[in-house]
Amino acid sequence: MPSLIQARMASSAEMPAIFSDEALIAHALAFEAGLAQAEAECGVIPDSAAKAIGEAARSLKPNAKDLGEAAAHAGTLAIPLVRQLGEAVAAIDGGAAGHVHFGATSQDLADTALVLQLRDACALLQRDFARLATALATLTEKHRGTVMLARTLMQPALPTSFGVKTASWLIGIEDGLSRLSRESEHALSLQFGGAAGNLSALGDKGTEVAHRLAALLRLSLAPMPWHTRRDAMAGLGCALGILTGTLGKIARDLSLLSQAEIGEVAEPSGQGRGGSSTMPHKRNPIGSMVALAAATRAPGLTATLLSAMVQEQERALGGWQAEAPTLAALFETTHGAALALADAIGGLTVDSTAMRRNLERLNGLVLAERLMLALAPKRGRNEAHHAVEALSQRAVAENRHLRDLALDDDTVAAELSPERIREIFDPSTYLGSCEAFIGNALAVHRRRAGETKG
Repeated sequence: MPSLIQARMASSAEMPAIFSDEALIAHALAFEAGLAQAEAECGVIPDSAAKAIGEAARSLKPNAKDLGEAAAHAGTLAIPLVRQLGEAVAAIDGGAAGHVHFGATSQDLADTALVLQLRDACALLQRDFARLATALATLTEKHRGTVMLARTLMQPALPTSFGVKTASWLIGIEDGLSRLSRESEHALSLQFGGAAGNLSALGDKGTEVAHRLAALLRLSLAPMPWHTRRDAMAGLGCALGILTGTLGKIARDLSLLSQAEIGEVAEPSGQGRGGSSTMPHKRNPIGSMVALAAATRAPGLTATLLSAMVQEQERALGGWQAEAPTLAALFETTHGAALALADAIGGLTVDSTAMRRNLERLNGLVLAERLMLALAPKRGRNEAHHAVEALSQRAVAENRHLRDLALDDDTVAAELSPERIREIFDPSTYLGSCEAFIGNALAVHRRRAGETKG
């Protein structure tokens, strides 16, 4: 039994339920009922047998603990579950029991049950990542013109806007949602190949039954069974890994910006949230913590799925069996991180005064590039660079604003008016294409949100 405390801290309340024993058993029985119905409709088994199998599958309530022990002994869930289902069918119609699981193999049941779980998991992820994207879009719109310090290689760089920073976060989420949609469309496919992947037990009815079963379960049908072709599972896992990495990037930025020495943002606080057991003054960024922990776990889980792609012949030993628990862990950690960041972004406190203060405390040095570019047309770039570098060194040594030194410098004054110098040192007028980039990001978000509603 996993630790419920640790599981809840790393995930959500809803996602683990999708990968619970109860959900797995229900999906496995849905596969068996659907298989019987499809085979009856295609003339493979009698209608009466399909009805008995469907009735038994709907009423059967196996003990998950006992079934788990039997599955561990058999090496697969299918063997003990099909045995119990057969016994339940025999109690309804003795002649129908021989038609249970007809033409299928254990992996057909296991993979299809997993795919049905993944369908529910993808829908839940899409819902809550959309909530995060909406929160980011709102934050971006609100702070289009909020000027702050850009930081490169962990050092002060140039002025930028908080809106363009959050727009970049938003685009990362939107790209991740698009990737998840593409990969889930590929992965949510019926598995039905029979013992060796060619449905030989069904004769010339194999593909007909497969099409009908896929329709009954509302799954797509791949061109052929994928028992040892695991690219779809790996692709879905990689999409989750990338999404979680994107969450980690956002969380890293938030945690750095929320450090007291910077103090530009703060996650929401409240009774019992983000405190310390020993230091009453602390306000810990809990949402960022959860997302960073998820981003630390995800690469290893994704690597497991990539490793599982190397499978033997028509049916493999050990590879595909590693996928289900790995995908469950990936979905759970990704969902927990998405919810944690959605709460953090939705309640984020943005201190625009601190952002401006952090810009100003550098005495205009972050606009040295702009001064150099203004002097370059007449002096040439190299000479302008040397001149501004010398002024910058004086600004640091004398603790003076670079603007004031430029105003006092006769050579600079000969080329630039006082008004132009003051304009150069106004960070709000040196934001380049921030507004255009923000518009692009919001357009991508609105388009995806509109398609989802449609």
